[in-house]
Amino acid sequence: MSRRQARAGHAQPSGDTVGRPTDAGTWTLPNLISFVRLLGVPLFLYLFLVVEADVAAIVVLAIGGTTDWVDGWVARRLRQVSRLGELLDPFADRLYILATLLAFTAREVVPWQFTAALLARELLLLAALVVLRRHGYGPPPVHYVGKTATFLLLAAFPILLLATTTPGVATAAGAVGWGLAWWGLVLYWVAGFFYVVQAAHLVRARRAGATA
Repeated sequence: MSRRQARAGHAQPSGDTVGRPTDAGTWTLPNLISFVRLLGVPLFLYLFLVVEADVAAIVVLAIGGTTDWVDGWVARRLRQVSRLGELLDPFADRLYILATLLAFTAREVVPWQFTAALLARELLLLAALVVLRRHGYGPPPVHYVGKTATFLLLAAFPILLLATTTPGVATAAGAVGWGLAWWGLVLYWVAGFFYVVQAAHLVRARRAGATA
């Protein structure tokens, strides 16, 4: 978070995201794209866990991961940035990651330790959000490190699944997939640290203003 964003947050602890944009409404094209991405989560779980159609599951994962940037790009191009969109985009990303991790752990595509490391980061962020909400702030703006981590993880998942379902490319796909996954995990925690620091600064500023 930049100092400019932090100053904006100190001035407007209104319960919404710091630096709230002009709201373009609910039924915008970028928001519809986010809703469609959300529908991909139960579809993936059904294909992967119920009918075990792994190839189709890979396709759904790949589409969900590669379209991560589309809703944000469309919102900026069409000037349809909205409060709902700012919440939907990271929510869809997080839901994809968590659902995929739990499904992968259930079928032993990834070890439980990897899933536990990512879940621990989510619990840390949840605690920070609870503290922010208690002091009148909403979720902080998405950091570029967090977006990079999300992109790496969403790119890694279909490749890891490909490595387990296609013996001919297992070695190469496994190396690439795990390289992306571990870098994604590290950056995910780095972004989590940034969010916690950001939350701490906002809370301290709010307390200082209350006692002044």
